[in-house]
Amino acid sequence: MEYSWSIIFLSLCFSAVITIFITQTKTKKTKHSLPPGPPRIPILGHIYLLRKFLINTEALLNVLFKKYGPIVTFRIGSSTSIFIASHSLAHEALIQNGAAFNYRPGPVTPSCIFDNSYTDCGSSTGNRWRFLRRNLTSVVLIPSRYKSFGGARRWVLQVLNDSLFKYHVESGRAVPCGRPLSICHKLDEKIIKKIEETERAKLAKFEGLGVFSLFPRLGKFIFRKSWHEMVNLRSKQLSVLLPLIKASRERREKVKQENQDENSFISYINSLFDLEIKEEGGRKLVDKEIATLISEVLDAGSDTTSTLFEWIMANLIKNQNIQEKLYSEIQGVVGSTEEIKEDDLEKMPYLKAVVLEGLRLHPPTHFVLPHTVKEDIVLNGYLIPKNALVNFMVGEMGRDPKVWKDPMEFKPERFLGDERQEVDITGSKEIKMMPFSAGRRICPGLGLGTLHMEYFLANAVRDFKWMGVEGHDVDMSERMEFTVIMVTPLRAHVSPRPK
Repeated sequence: MEYSWSIIFLSLCFSAVITIFITQTKTKKTKHSLPPGPPRIPILGHIYLLRKFLINTEALLNVLFKKYGPIVTFRIGSSTSIFIASHSLAHEALIQNGAAFNYRPGPVTPSCIFDNSYTDCGSSTGNRWRFLRRNLTSVVLIPSRYKSFGGARRWVLQVLNDSLFKYHVESGRAVPCGRPLSICHKLDEKIIKKIEETERAKLAKFEGLGVFSLFPRLGKFIFRKSWHEMVNLRSKQLSVLLPLIKASRERREKVKQENQDENSFISYINSLFDLEIKEEGGRKLVDKEIATLISEVLDAGSDTTSTLFEWIMANLIKNQNIQEKLYSEIQGVVGSTEEIKEDDLEKMPYLKAVVLEGLRLHPPTHFVLPHTVKEDIVLNGYLIPKNALVNFMVGEMGRDPKVWKDPMEFKPERFLGDERQEVDITGSKEIKMMPFSAGRRICPGLGLGTLHMEYFLANAVRDFKWMGVEGHDVDMSERMEFTVIMVTPLRAHVSPRPK
């Protein structure tokens, strides 16, 4: 991403001067101050830290947390961002004051790139958000629907196993473990590859979108190259998804005309065709809006699961004793040849502990999507000003040595037996880790995502032994994209388990 620092400086001056008098007046009226942070330059705020912030946000914030405590302020011009790494403050904000912190900031990019106003995760609180969330939950994410997707899971598992066996047969080639899972049930392989390529390219640019929240009005002019790249990515995405939407609609109409049972192919995309936006005169969604919603499910449902799968397998390769202990548990429940069903997973506590430990140490993202407040709020004695971006540090919370013993070690046993640490994954009682966020904005796919992770992991370990590539240590370095991925994609040698 290119940075024209002279233009940034002038833009900040222009936007800050417009709002400075209003901001100063509000500050004088309140008895509370903003959370601490590094010294600010009048009008410009923390402009001198902007380069570090854009290059490695998390590294800069870790320095600030050590110096100023678990809640800090970062300000650029009139844009205020609050970063929270405290479990108790996260619980106070998201649970105890959930209604106040339930909002999302306005979209940082217009619909020509990614229209957050038509996503469950990104849209702000209101009738439209509730409507979209209710539809997604009722069609895909309620537990009673989980078994209905069993055929898709078995199909994905067969594709995965065939791929792993192929690598084993071909002279023991190393398996590339990154993103082996797909929820595109029974689509042509070439189409799946196109979808994967366009979504991966978009997600690789996701972190760069944050800069537009700092410059909501002028970002497209300051960062022209990045802006045009994102516009082109959106165009490519639509070129892949719109034909699929059209084909799904035509298939659905054909089924209706032939009086076939529509329930035989219940899917999320079909549910979107009938939705009517009441607050906009009862109009139906246009295909571009449907494409945005489909993209959200693909990214949140597939990319996060695949990323977590890769991180857990990396830890199982590094810790063979954990892998063998997990294999023994699975063997004891289903044996070597019996199909692993959803109900069997409930009899595997060590499997669940492995997944929990993966979520703690390697949450798919180290930040949840930012929240905002519509009125000034006081949190732990600090002012959270209206329209501030409020960010919760998921990665920091899962690795906090004040809460977790040996936080950087992969130890599933911390959730079992005498060492058991009680954890409420939803954060309702208390927050120790929040890989799915918490409160009213908690990820609605928590249950299904956990089921998929347990299902694919159990089968992968039961059917294959996973070993590292000789002469190559597993690189656990991280890189932030849409999810936190491995800098060096994991490669492994697999060998089929005896039947």
